[in-house]
Amino acid sequence: MEDVDDDGTLFTSFSRYEEFSEILQSLLTVDLSSDPSSEDDRCEDLKFRKLGEILDQYQEQPYLLDPYLEQLVIPVAQALKGHAKDFVTGQSTAYSSNRLNRLALLMYSYIKFRGYKSITRYLPHEVSDLSIALGYMLSPQSPVQNPTQWAMRYIVLLWLSLICRLPFDLAQFDDDGSIGKTALDLELVAKSNLAKSGLEREGAALMLSRLYMRQDTGTLFSDFLTDCGGIFDASSDVFVCIGALQVLAEVTKSGPLELIQLSLPRIRTIVASLETLTLLQSNSMIRKLRSKINSRIATRLLPATRISFAQKGPSLASFGSQNDVEDLHRQDDDFEVPTDVEEIIEELFEAIQDKDTIVRWSAAKGLARISERLPRSFSDQVLDNILSLFSIHSVEDDKQFEVPPIAEGTWHGTCLACAEMARRGLVSESHFPDLVRWLSKALFFDVRKGAHSIGSSVRDAAAYVLWSLARTQTVRAFAPYANALAQCLIRVTVYDREIHIRRAASAAFQENVGRMGLFPHGIDVLAKTDFFAVSNRRNAFMNAAVDVARHGEYRPFLISHLLATTLRHWDVNMRILGAQSLRALCEHDLEMLGPSVATRAADLLKSLDTVDVHGGLLALTQLAMAFQTSPSHEEHRRQAFTYLALIPSTTILSPRNVLITEAACKLIAESISPKEIELNEASSVPHWKTIIDEGLKSRNTTVQEAAATALASTSRLVDCSQVVQRLIRTFKSTTMQQSLAHVLGLLDYTSFNHDREEAVRRLLDGVDEASPSKFNNIEARRNAFLSLAQLINTVVPALSNYISPVIMQDILDALERGLEDYTTNERGDVGSWVRMACIESLSKICQLLISGASSLPNFEEYLPPERYHRIIAGILKQGVERLDNVRQQAGSHFEQLLGLKLPKTSNAERWSVHAEEFFNANFIGDHDGAGWQNGDWLFPRAVQILNVQHYRRPVLHGLVLSVGSKTGSTQRPVCKNIAQYGQNLDVMNADADYDLRRLTLDLLQLGTRNLTANNIVVPVLQTLNILLEADTLVKLSERADCNELMKDVLKLAGRNIDGLKNIQRIAESMKVVVNMIPIASMRNKAITLIEKFLIHRFPKIRSDTAEFLYLVLQTKEVGFETDDVEEILLETEWSSQDIANLKLSAEKVVSVLPRN
Repeated sequence: MEDVDDDGTLFTSFSRYEEFSEILQSLLTVDLSSDPSSEDDRCEDLKFRKLGEILDQYQEQPYLLDPYLEQLVIPVAQALKGHAKDFVTGQSTAYSSNRLNRLALLMYSYIKFRGYKSITRYLPHEVSDLSIALGYMLSPQSPVQNPTQWAMRYIVLLWLSLICRLPFDLAQFDDDGSIGKTALDLELVAKSNLAKSGLEREGAALMLSRLYMRQDTGTLFSDFLTDCGGIFDASSDVFVCIGALQVLAEVTKSGPLELIQLSLPRIRTIVASLETLTLLQSNSMIRKLRSKINSRIATRLLPATRISFAQKGPSLASFGSQNDVEDLHRQDDDFEVPTDVEEIIEELFEAIQDKDTIVRWSAAKGLARISERLPRSFSDQVLDNILSLFSIHSVEDDKQFEVPPIAEGTWHGTCLACAEMARRGLVSESHFPDLVRWLSKALFFDVRKGAHSIGSSVRDAAAYVLWSLARTQTVRAFAPYANALAQCLIRVTVYDREIHIRRAASAAFQENVGRMGLFPHGIDVLAKTDFFAVSNRRNAFMNAAVDVARHGEYRPFLISHLLATTLRHWDVNMRILGAQSLRALCEHDLEMLGPSVATRAADLLKSLDTVDVHGGLLALTQLAMAFQTSPSHEEHRRQAFTYLALIPSTTILSPRNVLITEAACKLIAESISPKEIELNEASSVPHWKTIIDEGLKSRNTTVQEAAATALASTSRLVDCSQVVQRLIRTFKSTTMQQSLAHVLGLLDYTSFNHDREEAVRRLLDGVDEASPSKFNNIEARRNAFLSLAQLINTVVPALSNYISPVIMQDILDALERGLEDYTTNERGDVGSWVRMACIESLSKICQLLISGASSLPNFEEYLPPERYHRIIAGILKQGVERLDNVRQQAGSHFEQLLGLKLPKTSNAERWSVHAEEFFNANFIGDHDGAGWQNGDWLFPRAVQILNVQHYRRPVLHGLVLSVGSKTGSTQRPVCKNIAQYGQNLDVMNADADYDLRRLTLDLLQLGTRNLTANNIVVPVLQTLNILLEADTLVKLSERADCNELMKDVLKLAGRNIDGLKNIQRIAESMKVVVNMIPIASMRNKAITLIEKFLIHRFPKIRSDTAEFLYLVLQTKEVGFETDDVEEILLETEWSSQDIANLKLSAEKVVSVLPRN
């Protein structure tokens, strides 16, 4: 799948602060002690969600909120503190769970957005806050005891962790006789949350570590270590173990050195014991924490950083200066490294090869931090060992792809370790040759594993290494490798499959250009391959790479990469884009590059790997297309065709190799020449006709299309009449009909006749429902309709010489009939494919005929104005129907027709769209992001089309079908707007464009003409119900001359009720009848019909009728007392099988209902 462009929105400040602050204040003013009403709760929840949406907009630039954090965090923190204080002191123990949870979640959102270290400093941190926070956590009735209030627990634990850092004696909070109770309570609170699986565990671990690091509670840490010895066993809870390790990690990071040295043997023993516990060791988080604790112990055992060092690379201010800052040597370089540190380093070497990324990265950072404190000779040995890990899985010839998939973890961890070492300036010049050699391989680490490849993490980490080196190395050290690294980086930047790898390589290239200034054409290349240029894969391949290739230093390497890597990639989309990019690169100097590259691409055809063969064919196809631009390259184009002979015919024609068959057909289409056709069997590729023939017979649609394109190319060079006759005669199966329908529209009928009349007739027969030779396959019919327009498009420059007006009318008749194809099967409304094809074809033909009217002396015979307006009406009908994609297709093509200039013929205004000003005003222009597929935008405008008499009935038909849609986004707006439109109509007004009587009459005629079609009658009945429920048709009943019309509505609803089998149709008929009861003039006939529904043979209809009748009597003004009727309806079990009793109840209902 191709990468998509980012939004690209970059903010310069928190511009929505005022809006955010206003919403926040409204949330903070609520009373946390009282529950809101359902409406208030909904509004507050919407406000909270709005705050989340605003924060999400700045997720990529969270630093923009830093100037506002104090104003945003402190009010929320104070509100939570106030609630906790009132609760602990007993002033208010009531609370709203929803409101409290929203505030806690908002605070958590801040932490998620900016990190807990940035947010906790704004929490209250007075000594007196300890009793509030601790009491709140200990109280059995506290909200934090509610399992759903995880956010509140997390916030309070972070609050306590901050308070624990304050320099005061905890003993001052102890009661007499209970010395140390406060510390024990704090420990108890933290330990009770240490076993939880959520964020509370992290908060508890942080709080516990802060507690143990205090001078007045340090003795508690010894007891904790004793407890840890019992925690870490095979049956322990993993979450408890993770929590305990998190405490140890925090203590070893920030605890007093004396505490660490005193507890070191016990901590090492605890950590070492994990290795023997299989259950715990299998958890990646535990392995990560183990590495983290080990590395922190080692750094605490070593002297502080012993380097003033390492230059950070030349700045832009000193760009190109030869006076680079030299490495500063460590002071006191010689000291004995503790044995524990050596053991830890060995363990970290194992950890950077771990199967999980989080473990590898933690170990890599740990190694680098330790190496920072080691003597120089020792840190060099560490780097030597890290680099040696690259060779564990590599083969003797050092080919970049000759590594097994298992090597990914090792290579990734090694690259991360190298990057962290480089970032700290720990890579000496002596290590540069080896490091660059391995990085050149790691940048292209892409190992096939099954149907995909692995290695993106390795490539990402390799780019990170180069980025780090640019920031810490001297220009002198980097210079010998600059060109090679630039060529590697630029290949990854423009040709890697993954978007994040391309961006990482681009960042590394940018860092090197900015700090080193050694890369060829660095600034110019960087401008073409920046963050945004490489964010879209197609843009990177087709634009960025092509621009970079203008520089000769990069072009051969880009071409070689495409041939050796991209064209052999497992992802077919990469191969396709690679071939297209290869053509674009060669077009810089086609004369020199084209033939040699074609020869190298042809070598791929000799491979046994079908992926290589496919990539080679794609490349040759693209080069053949490039050679077409100049007659001087005709021989090169023919040479590309001859390379097809390198592939065995069995490989091309194998049913399993559809990609190769498709690519071979495309190569034939682009490279076939008259000379090869004339040679016939003596052609350099004697089986090329067989390839096309088998491609046309393929079940794969893309192969069929490619084969049809190849035959179309051949048709420009030779008469294919015999081929057309053979295809028409022999292609009888479903698959072959699909292919035949496609190919007949692509042939070049202007170069040769190709039995054109027979081809047109076959296409028309294929879509004629009455024809014995019609296409039964829906895809074949769709292709036939598209081919009819394609055929017209081919011959339109001299249309009258090829297509007679009579044939044109037959074609247009067929296309208009296609607009009524509503075929459905297990795949859904497959007829929509045909309708969309007909919309496209009708639009294209009308545009071709109107724009070329001046060259047709008998233009009106080809496109009579009546026909043209009927076509527009048909397209508008599809434009208001139920399927979004069909509406959009119809709408876009209608807008194209609306924008056509009038034909250059006499009385041209007859072809002008009726009510053109109305359509231009309402449908053309800015859609505000909406369009014909958007029901809320479309249907308020669509109902107004009913005022245009020439298009009224088809549009009404389309609207009615949309009423029957099961999609809410279509049904709701169309029903709403039809009801509003009906309410605004006069009952009868001959001077108006439309009136209610004519609308009702049109609906009735639509229903009565299609009595056997439930897919039309049901929506008609639904539309009538909409008008009845909106009290629109009541206006008709008030006029005596419209009484018969209302009776016809009832007649339609009551027709053949007992014989119908469609539940939905019966139900809609019932609703029409029941909705007539409040209308006095219709009540008698409606009551007569009600009995049929109440005793219907379907139990669902009986119960639905009783329920709907009760609802109407309850909600509408019926003009009589309804208590007796309602009592019968409620007391009767209408789904019962006791028909005799049901008849009695139905008769009672009918008798109780007053007649008019």
